[in-house]
Amino acid sequence: MEPDNSLTKTQRFFIALVPPPAIQAEANAIRQEFANRFDSHKAFNSPPHVTLQPPFRWPLSEVEQIQQVVRQFAAERSPIPIQFRGFGAFPPRVIYIDVVPSTALQQLKAELSQTLAQQLSIYEKAPHRPFRPHMTVAFRDLTCSAFRQAWPEFEQRTYQADFTAHELTLLIYNQRWETYQTFSFGSG
Repeated sequence: MEPDNSLTKTQRFFIALVPPPAIQAEANAIRQEFANRFDSHKAFNSPPHVTLQPPFRWPLSEVEQIQQVVRQFAAERSPIPIQFRGFGAFPPRVIYIDVVPSTALQQLKAELSQTLAQQLSIYEKAPHRPFRPHMTVAFRDLTCSAFRQAWPEFEQRTYQADFTAHELTLLIYNQRWETYQTFSFGSG
């Protein structure tokens, strides 16, 4: 008889700031342009977002621990302004909508990483890589030649949007990334 692994089954999660529907629609329109013009579709595997805690594995049976820690963390924070300006790239395959760096955003990211490490032993795989906030519109399925064709255009293209983030979003992977739960800032 096979052991029951349902209690130890891990899922992939990540934590992000998800913009309001109007900005998501604009980002998805740009993603669709990449799909139509450059056959790049993988950015659609998640809702438009700004990653704060990259993907990690966690037992689904113990997700309440994450919820409790993130709920408390969010409750102790204030809403944060986010500004999108233009485009950036991680050559040779990723193009994104750029986020204007801010002290508040850097601090939120650092404090969340520290809280997850201390309270849940969730660590980033590349902790010394600088935080570069962004919202991906063309992902790793963008070929190098398509990148070379698209980047000069998007490097010059303008984009501007602002919003105030009022919550953190915990996403879970189920064939694609989906919202699992949101945690409001300043609610506790």
